[in-house]
Amino acid sequence: MIHGRKGRKLGRTYTHRASTLAALATSLIQHKRIKTTVAKAKEARIYVEPLITTAKRSLALTGDDKAVSIKRVHARRQIGRFIKDGEVLKTLFTEIAPKVANRPGGYTRVVKLGRRLGDAAEMAILELVDWNEGSAEPKAKVATPRPTRRKAPSAKPSTQPADVEPPIGAPSPLQAAPEDVTELPPQE
Repeated sequence: MIHGRKGRKLGRTYTHRASTLAALATSLIQHKRIKTTVAKAKEARIYVEPLITTAKRSLALTGDDKAVSIKRVHARRQIGRFIKDGEVLKTLFTEIAPKVANRPGGYTRVVKLGRRLGDAAEMAILELVDWNEGSAEPKAKVATPRPTRRKAPSAKPSTQPADVEPPIGAPSPLQAAPEDVTELPPQE
């Protein structure tokens, strides 16, 4: 029995798996929501949450002395080992960490979507919990006419209603205009 090997292998070597999880973490912090397989989402959640906790704790340090600033820089460098993009690292410390300052963990959510058409892999959305305001709002219903059992009204050949008489001097639709009538030669 093998002991001490936790986590999912994801069909990858150690270095490939580490790169995949770092890329998923970077994308999650940058976009706040990513679509991936369930196994990758669950593994990336385990990977991302300690990074967010480290950033949150570094911002919670108070004081302006040199020791506090050294601890903040150290936390930024620790997270920088996993997240190589400077803009994403800045987003983590300026946007995400202050927003989750009062949350005691559980910064991410995995929402299962169903199976992918190509290979039937189970898909999921991995999202940061505090950034789902747009998706949680119910969409406004558009007023549509209720369907009826009546058939649609057929198009009438005349544009005028039947009970209205045509203006005086105008030929009625039942009478042909004189120029439309052609005379036939008399038959013998």
